[in-house]
Amino acid sequence: MDDAGQTHYFDEFRLESGKVIKNAQIRYKTFGTLNEAADNCIVICHALTGNASVDEWWAPLLGPKKLFDTDKYFVFCANILGSCYGSSGPNSINPDTNERYGMAFPSVSMRDSVRSHMEVVSALGVKNIKFTLGGSLGGMQALEWGLIGGPSLVSSVVAIACGARHTAWQIAISEVQRACIMRDPTWNGGHGKALNGLGLARQLAMISYRSHSAYDSKFGRGLSKEAAKEHGDTDTCISSGVVPHFNVEGYLQYQDQKFLSRFDAASYVRCTQIMDTHDVGRDRGGIEKALSQLTQPTLVIGFDGDILYPLEEQRELAGLIPNSKLCEISSAAGHDAFLLEYEAISEACGSFLDDVGLA
Repeated sequence: MDDAGQTHYFDEFRLESGKVIKNAQIRYKTFGTLNEAADNCIVICHALTGNASVDEWWAPLLGPKKLFDTDKYFVFCANILGSCYGSSGPNSINPDTNERYGMAFPSVSMRDSVRSHMEVVSALGVKNIKFTLGGSLGGMQALEWGLIGGPSLVSSVVAIACGARHTAWQIAISEVQRACIMRDPTWNGGHGKALNGLGLARQLAMISYRSHSAYDSKFGRGLSKEAAKEHGDTDTCISSGVVPHFNVEGYLQYQDQKFLSRFDAASYVRCTQIMDTHDVGRDRGGIEKALSQLTQPTLVIGFDGDILYPLEEQRELAGLIPNSKLCEISSAAGHDAFLLEYEAISEACGSFLDDVGLA
C-alpha cells in the first residue's frame, strides 16, 4: 500500500474538540466520472490500515459491470485523518514547530474524519451520494456518513462487519496492541519507529481478524517449511526434544515484518483510538435514538465467523435502524471476510440496491 492519490488542502480543519489542524490535507482517489446532475457518487470507506486505493484492496468489486461500476458511478475513497497514507497524521509536519507531530497530533474522532471527507466531496461538486459503503472501521464511517449527511446527501448506507459503538471487547484488543507499541524502548513518545512493538501489535491483530477454524484448517499443527525440512514432522520434532517452530508462528512473523514496511507506529496508535471513539449514540441521545434517525435504506452485513465484531452487533444495528436489511454470511474467514468474501458481498449489495431502486 502507498499514499497515491490526489490531495485536498485545508488552511485549517477544526475538530469536534475545538482543536485545529493547520494546513490539513486529505488524500483521496476517484474512479469513473461525475455526471451532469452530480448525483452518481458512491463513497467507499477503508478499514484500519487501509488507504484511498480501493482499486487495490477491493479490486474485485471495482470496474465496469461490477458492484462499484465505474461506467455508472463516480467512486470516491479517501484516507482517514491520523493515518499515514497521505492525509494529515502523526507523520505530518506541525507548522508550529516545523517538526513531525508524533503523538502531538491531536486526537481525532470518527466524525471528524467523516466531516473532512464530506468537505472534499462537496468541493468536487457532488450533490448526492447513491450509497456509502465500508467494512470494519469503514463500516463505522459509513454509518456516520448516513447520520451526518442525512437523506438529502446520502441515499443509502451499507455497513459491513461493525457495530453501533466500539465495545469493551474491541477497546481491550486495541489497548493491548497500543501497549505493545508504547512499551517498545524506541517508542519515544511517538517520535521513534517502535518496530518491534508495531510488529507485535500486528500479530495480535491478525489473530483477531481470523477464526479458530480458519487457523486450524490453514495451519493445523504443521511445522514451518524450514523446520519441516530439518526435522521432518511435528511428532518427530517434539520426540527429539526440539522445540517446534510451527507454521502458524512463521505466518504471524511474516505478517509482522510485512506490516513494518507499510505502516507507522504513531499512526497505528491514533487510528485505533479513532476506532475507540466510535459510538453513534454519543451526543445523540443514545444508540436507539441515534439509529432511529438513520432513515435511509441501510444494508447491514455480518459474518458468522467474526470474533472481533460478532453477529450480535450487526443484529443490533439492523434491529434499531428503521429501514434496514440484515444479511448474515457464513464464512470461516473471520473478520477478514469483509475483504475476502467479495462475491457474497457483491451479491448481497446488488440485490439490496435493486430492491431500493438505487442500482
